[in-house]
Amino acid sequence: MGAAFCCLLWGSAYPAIKNGYEIFQIATDDLPGKIVFAGYRFVIAGLLLLAFAFLQGKPIARLSRQQYSQLAVLGVTQTAIQYIFFYIGLAYTTGVKGSIMNATGTFFSVLLAHFIYQNDKLSINKVVGCVLGFAGVMVVNFNSQLMDFSFSLMGDGFVVLAAFILSAASLYGKRISQTMDATIMTGWQLAIGGLVLTAGGYACGGTLAFHGWESVAILGYLALLSSVAFALWSLLLKHNRVGMIAPFNFLIPVSGAVLSAIFLQESILEWRYALALVLVCFGIWRVNVVRGSRVN
Repeated sequence: MGAAFCCLLWGSAYPAIKNGYEIFQIATDDLPGKIVFAGYRFVIAGLLLLAFAFLQGKPIARLSRQQYSQLAVLGVTQTAIQYIFFYIGLAYTTGVKGSIMNATGTFFSVLLAHFIYQNDKLSINKVVGCVLGFAGVMVVNFNSQLMDFSFSLMGDGFVVLAAFILSAASLYGKRISQTMDATIMTGWQLAIGGLVLTAGGYACGGTLAFHGWESVAILGYLALLSSVAFALWSLLLKHNRVGMIAPFNFLIPVSGAVLSAIFLQESILEWRYALALVLVCFGIWRVNVVRGSRVN
């Protein structure tokens, strides 16, 4: 139940972000405004995680100069640069397509790990999983008449690029986590990356005007989902076998697509969305089953 709850939170980010644009009255072409919006979310999320670690009695500031430098690099790449592309991309595509496109990050991680780690090479099951996943990405971009291939560089392309950057930065974060508590590492990188986003957005003329309690609620929810989901997911991995928890990742694109259809009034009844979801979810399952069995 805990793992399913985490994936539901992560999936709900897609419609929540698009609703946030409407509530904060951020126009589609208002890039600085989107950056400020992202910055606020991750500064708050990072502070919440650091507070959570502090309440657990962990030394959140007892780090070396080298570790702070590593956190700065991680924050700029994994949070700032990655979310610049993600937020822009989501504004130019539908929530349903965005949730599926972002699932390509799993396959990028598998491919990058093949070239970096000697004990994590590609296998038949991993190749099959990657092929199925990218097949789902291709299917979702065909229009209902199969007469055209719909792919927006500013929308779909940026979401896929964000997924790749996240995968590469996550591998760097994995190396850092060997000498640092994972919760503290993530809290700092979210806060640092959020500050970079906020400062950059304001420097480019962005603003963020709050419009009543709905503004506070949506921003608070987006920050909480990042903090709560990560903390709970880390706790589950600590006390359970990886092979038991990892397959739940397939719920993220499913929940993202379903929640987008419900809250954003986007169509999910077309056959391409159903087929794409099946392909992506089965592909993620195949990859994670292999990972889980090897770890354990």
